[in-house]
Amino acid sequence: MEAIQQPVISGIQQMGIGVRDVAKAWRWYNEFFGTDAIIFDERAPAEYMLPYTGGKPRNRRAVLAMNLQGGGGFEIWQHRDFESRAAAFKVLPGDYGVFACKIKCKDAQATHTRYQAKGAETSPLYRDCLNRPYFYVRDPDGNVFQIVEVKEDSAWFARQNKLTGGVYGAVVGCADMEAAMTFYAKMLGYDKVCSDTSATFDDFNRMGTPCRFRRVLLKHSRPRTGGFSRLLGPSEIELIQALDRSEPLHKIYENRFWGELGFIQICYDIRHMDAVRALAEEAGSPFTVDSIKQNPDFDMGDAAGHFAYNEDPSGTLIEYVETCRVPVAKKWGLFLNLQRFDATKPLPDWMVKGLRFTRKKDIPD
Repeated sequence: MEAIQQPVISGIQQMGIGVRDVAKAWRWYNEFFGTDAIIFDERAPAEYMLPYTGGKPRNRRAVLAMNLQGGGGFEIWQHRDFESRAAAFKVLPGDYGVFACKIKCKDAQATHTRYQAKGAETSPLYRDCLNRPYFYVRDPDGNVFQIVEVKEDSAWFARQNKLTGGVYGAVVGCADMEAAMTFYAKMLGYDKVCSDTSATFDDFNRMGTPCRFRRVLLKHSRPRTGGFSRLLGPSEIELIQALDRSEPLHKIYENRFWGELGFIQICYDIRHMDAVRALAEEAGSPFTVDSIKQNPDFDMGDAAGHFAYNEDPSGTLIEYVETCRVPVAKKWGLFLNLQRFDATKPLPDWMVKGLRFTRKKDIPD
């Protein structure tokens, strides 16, 4: 009898980021975050996201960029039918959705100094519940990134002369902390509570009217497995709930389309989509978008595979991508077929490091 497949999560594949201009954003992210390996650069309609795009396909350009020092990448996303809108209100800590994308760095003080010298909009340095130094920086589109110092060897992959790695997690606003903790533990394996504190916090006070928050830092107790687990590395989710904020609480994407300015989704690299679909239904958050059911023959282009979405209890979008093929050296016709490998084991390091051939100094407008 064939064994029942279990979901395999290799890590955060990418953070979706809505910007005004993909090429300009890519240059900024390359300069500040070292995301210079291009997995795909595609201009096409988003045909399967109708629940989040007003019921119509929307033309877009999307670029998936990685930092090969380790961590998730960025799916940099730009609407091409109209200029992307910011929220109609000031997005504050506690609003529902991804408030900040976490980026890991080797030395927070050195990174902070470098960013200030380059003229970036940065916060002061703080220390978190694990005594790690961190700070915030805003990109030119107003998106907030939390830069956190991470020393663990398992968090780093190909050593390069860069201060930062890639995506290390997210700061996510929620309406119901207990429901959110249950979802992220059951659906995504964030079952280790590193801290659970209700207080006022200096970093949040500087970004909005002072109020009390419940702030919970989650990690996964089991190491990630699967093909790209060594590259993507460990990650964390920081859940925040505003307890007595005087300003109204909003969904960050209310009255806007998926892909407009902000953090669109947190995307996980997975294997065994059928098992993930069953887990989502069991968790009470079934898929709202499912490329396999909508079109079994769907092909993502150079990076072929399937994707699906569901929502956390406050509506934050979570994406699951089962990658079948990745271009390593496209101009020579070299692609990595992931279906040939054991879904539970990491690919050999030398093979993943072949993605260095996709690194670029710039991309066209």
